[in-house]
Amino acid sequence: MQYISEFRDGNTAQAIAKLIKNKASMEKHYRLMEFCGGHTHAIHRYGLPSLLPANVEMIHGPGCPVCVLPITRIDYAIALAMMPKVILCSYGDMLRVPGTNQRSLLKAKADGADVRMVYSVNDALQIARDNPQHQVIFFAIGFETTTPPTAVALIIAKKEKLMNFSVFCNHVLTPVAMESLLQNEESNANLDGFVGPAHVSIIVGSNAYHDVAMRYKKPIVISGFEPLDLMHSILLLIEQINANQYGVENQYTRAVNADGNVKSQQIINQTLSIRDTFEWRGLGMIANSAMKINDAYQEFDAEERFPINIIAGEEHKACECSAILRGVKKPKDCKLFAKVCTPENPFGSCMVSSEGACAAYYAYGNIVEMLTT
Repeated sequence: MQYISEFRDGNTAQAIAKLIKNKASMEKHYRLMEFCGGHTHAIHRYGLPSLLPANVEMIHGPGCPVCVLPITRIDYAIALAMMPKVILCSYGDMLRVPGTNQRSLLKAKADGADVRMVYSVNDALQIARDNPQHQVIFFAIGFETTTPPTAVALIIAKKEKLMNFSVFCNHVLTPVAMESLLQNEESNANLDGFVGPAHVSIIVGSNAYHDVAMRYKKPIVISGFEPLDLMHSILLLIEQINANQYGVENQYTRAVNADGNVKSQQIINQTLSIRDTFEWRGLGMIANSAMKINDAYQEFDAEERFPINIIAGEEHKACECSAILRGVKKPKDCKLFAKVCTPENPFGSCMVSSEGACAAYYAYGNIVEMLTT
C-alpha cells in the first residue's frame, strides 16, 4: 500500500541506520527531542532505539496536549461537569486524567455528573441540539491540529443561535512551547535538536519554527510518523549538528508545506485570539502560548458564562510527569512507573494519554529492551 509498506521497509531502515552510525561522531553525544507524543509511540512501537548508536539519545518532549494540560484546568472541567443541568463533552483520554486528589472526569461521572465521551466537536453540537434544556460544554483541548474544528463549531453555533452550547477552550501553541523549553537552562543544555511535530505542522507550516531555530541555534526537522520518516529525520538532524548548522528542514514534504493550511489559520483567527498567559504542566506559565475565544464569539465561552474560582491544583507528589515533559527525566526515572501507576490506574497524565511517554514505555518498553540488549 502506498505510503505504508514503503515507509516500513526493514532493509531501508537498516541502510539508514548504517548511515546514522557512520555519521554520528563518537566524540559527540546527540540529544534529540521528539516533540510530538505520536513520534514517541512510533519510535518505541517500531523499536527504533535498537537501530541507533549509543551516543544518539531520543528525549521525550511536551508534545502531548492531554499531558501538558495542568491540574487546575482539569479541576475546572470537573467543576463545570458537576453543575446542574450541564452536559460536559470530552475526548476519551481527558476523562481519565487525574486532577487534584486523583479525581477525574470519570469519577465525577460516577458521582452523577453528565459527562460524555465524543469523537468530535460535531458530536457535542448535536448533543446541544438534542438537549435544549441543558447547557452543553465542549472541553476543547489540543495543539494547532485540533483547533480548526473547534473554531468551525463556534461559527456553526453562532449561525444556528445554539445558545445552550459553549466551549471550555484549552488549545495551546506548539512553537511557543518549544521556545519556552529552550529558555529553560536545564532543558536547553540537554537538547541538541528537535524532531518537529507532523500534524501540527500541516496547520502552521514549517516556517512557524524558523525564529525558534535561529534564535536558539537548534536544528529542527519536521518528520512523518512512519519508522523510515523518523530514521531519515534523525539522520538529517545529525548532519546539521555535525555541520554546526541550525535551521528548519521539512522531511514530511508529502503532507507539510512552508505556509501550512491558510484556510484553517483564517478560521482560527476569525474565532479565537491569543491569551496573555497560560499554564502548562511541567513548563509553568507561558506568555502568549494558548488560545481563547475572542470577543465576537464570547457568548459561547464557557469561562465567561460559568466563571469558577479554582484554587491551584495539586499533582501527586511522587509523579514525575512534569520533569518528563521538560525532557529532563524519563518514565523509568519515576518510582511510580509500572508499579502503582499503570494505564488502568494512572497517577499522571503521561500514563493516561495515547500519546503520553509513560504509556509508550509501558506498552513497548520491554520490546525495546529486548532489542537493545
